[in-house]
Amino acid sequence: MKKNVLRVTIDDFQPNADELLDHNARYVESFADHGLQLSPRRHLAIVACMDSRMDIFQMLGLSHGDAHIIRNAGGVVTDDVVRSLVISQRVLGTQEVLLVHHTNCGLQSLREDEFKQQLENETGVKPWWSFESFRDPFEDTRQSINRLRHSPFLLHKNHIRGFVYDVDNGRLLEVTA
Repeated sequence: MKKNVLRVTIDDFQPNADELLDHNARYVESFADHGLQLSPRRHLAIVACMDSRMDIFQMLGLSHGDAHIIRNAGGVVTDDVVRSLVISQRVLGTQEVLLVHHTNCGLQSLREDEFKQQLENETGVKPWWSFESFRDPFEDTRQSINRLRHSPFLLHKNHIRGFVYDVDNGRLLEVTA
């Protein structure tokens, strides 16, 4: 029997957009973020995983307007992350980068070659991009730090730090390069 890891089904799924628009209407009534500057107050950019268990603002005590938040699967430093950081630094004045990976990440169990093959079998096209799967979030954070430090496009490399967020207790564990 063929195992299909491409689809997760939830029997009681209900679309969220209408409910979220209702929430937004209530948010607008008390909107207080008038006058925030385009450049983040703390001159900080954060690269983090898209995992829904991580509330970046809450875990770091940040407010709206404090930092740029760049998220993707795994919080991996990809070409697009570098592109965003280059704009963040060169156009919008950030000078510090924090990387936030986490324990129990979905990319840790992804078998990249098998997943690409399944996608190709289903669609007829093999993905040309890497999923950047990994086994150890600490080692992957080190790799991401090194990718940033070796990028010729980033201006500010002296203040790059990496962390692994423990999803079981909320603690950030620093990773040394």
